[in-house]
Amino acid sequence: MRPTGDRPDTAAAAELEDLLGAGPFHLALRAALAARGLPLQRVRHHLAARGVKVGVTSLSYWQQGARRPRRPESLRAVSALEEILELPAGALLRLLADPVPASGARPATRSYRALVSVGAAVEQLLAGLELPADGGLHSLGHHERVRIGPGGELRTRESQQIVRAHRDGVDRYLAVHHGDPGCDATRVEVTAYENCRTGRVRCHREAGVVVAELLFDARLRRGDTYVFGYGIEDGTGGRSTEYVRGFSYAGGQYMLQVSFDEAALPVRCRRFARAGPRSPRTDLGDLTPSGRHRAVHLVEQGVRCGILGIAWDWE
Repeated sequence: MRPTGDRPDTAAAAELEDLLGAGPFHLALRAALAARGLPLQRVRHHLAARGVKVGVTSLSYWQQGARRPRRPESLRAVSALEEILELPAGALLRLLADPVPASGARPATRSYRALVSVGAAVEQLLAGLELPADGGLHSLGHHERVRIGPGGELRTRESQQIVRAHRDGVDRYLAVHHGDPGCDATRVEVTAYENCRTGRVRCHREAGVVVAELLFDARLRRGDTYVFGYGIEDGTGGRSTEYVRGFSYAGGQYMLQVSFDEAALPVRCRRFARAGPRSPRTDLGDLTPSGRHRAVHLVEQGVRCGILGIAWDWE
């Protein structure tokens, strides 16, 4: 679940500079790749020309945070990447030398580790669909509504999005759903209900991940905007304690609303942000329920690269 944001080149450059200064490594690498517009296959060829052999899968794992380069040959590849991506010498290697920040927060039922390990599952599903990870769209606005069922399970989520195409010929969006532990991805249902229709749907049972094509009613040209909506019905996972969304790029508005069944009301709800899956929580704030004390929400006018979410305690 990684919508992108529309932004000018100056904002992208500033974001890259910030990530190179503070990390984490995988987000800095991803931002550098995006800034140069280099697909992973092309990067692999550039590395091979320098006598460095690294597979596309490994590069994908590195930028998703599923793995960190540690072996000498991998660190040599990172050094070569700095040259290929036109970064200052040592800019990426320095981030690998820093210890990974440890979060003081309690482990969540919906693990942050899943946000990085799920990347490998998504890459496998995308490879099966023969589609690029970059769908050619920037998110201008995203309103998301999540409903928690009577057993505390994530029952449904509905999304309405406004996007802008940054290349010609875009005619689909890839929706990614990652269920809570215990989720049966084969039973998750995806429904298109506004200006789109459901195409191919693939699932990774072990990771609890579903990737679905949402086919637009029109083929977009560069600069065109489009509004569409879809829903996902789950209800197969265990008791949920948070809902999070990751953003690979800055820009756009995001609204998240979480509503609870009267039979399962939490005792406390809080919003939070994280720079990355292993970073500590920031921007903490208690949320006041509304609508018969059954719903909470957050609104971010201009999202930044990282993670936004709402967490709740049952007792």
